[in-house]
Amino acid sequence: MKKQYKSYLYIMPALIGVLVFVIYPILYTIYLSFQSGSLMSPTFTFAGLDNYKDLLKDGDFIITLKNTAIYTVAMVTISISLALVFAVWLNKQSFMHKLTQTIIFTPHIVSLVSIGVLFMWLMNPDYGFLNFVLEKIGLEPSTWLSSDKTALFSIILVGIWKTVGYNTLVFVAGLQGIPKYIYEAANLDNSGPIKTFFKVTLPLLSPTIFFLLITTTTASFQVFDLINVMTKGGPINSTNMLVYYIYEAGFRYYDIGIASAASVFLIVLVGILTFAHFKLLSNKVHYQ
Repeated sequence: MKKQYKSYLYIMPALIGVLVFVIYPILYTIYLSFQSGSLMSPTFTFAGLDNYKDLLKDGDFIITLKNTAIYTVAMVTISISLALVFAVWLNKQSFMHKLTQTIIFTPHIVSLVSIGVLFMWLMNPDYGFLNFVLEKIGLEPSTWLSSDKTALFSIILVGIWKTVGYNTLVFVAGLQGIPKYIYEAANLDNSGPIKTFFKVTLPLLSPTIFFLLITTTTASFQVFDLINVMTKGGPINSTNMLVYYIYEAGFRYYDIGIASAASVFLIVLVGILTFAHFKLLSNKVHYQ
């Protein structure tokens, strides 16, 4: 009992932080989602499920969910796939490969606000560098962020550029953690490089893939900085995401009930997806 008491005492500071800054805000947000009132008003009235009903009837919210789903699927599939390809290529100990690893990882440590400002200039339809390059190679210039047909694609492109370096470095760490004797045994069995990759490398990388799948999905649902800096959800609501919708509802229109209901929806949605990942994929992860 004494030993157990000391263990809880050691984790008490972290536990208090979680209770104050995580658990309490979530519970209070759930409470506010059943209230009606303005953020500028000191009092609220009980609204029952009205906020959730209004949310599901809001066409902008449905578009926001669709945009968030497209962004998340693109980030998970493209970012992780590209990172795996880069990691296999960079899994060497030469100076050039280490330098390339550093260059690829650099965007991850740069502020998203700075990245947003940079790509707003690069994607400017009149004098942007990307259109200059497209014209030089004989392609039609793109409208990038100025059109509702290309704006979401542009945001996805920036998001991938930001995250692929981090995912690559995680994959490189996973590759370097695979014992060399396993590849030596595969060579003795006359296993070719393609067969070795699918039968040895991928199964042993499954914990890394599973980790990146969870973290990339969660981070994609929380994208805010790029939208706030680059598009403000436009044009014509084509790049509005769930977190930016919550921000606008709460701090632009001061509708704390709708904002809280959307926040609860986000918590439940991410929770369901995370549970589904663990339920469906955890038995496919090989740790040895």
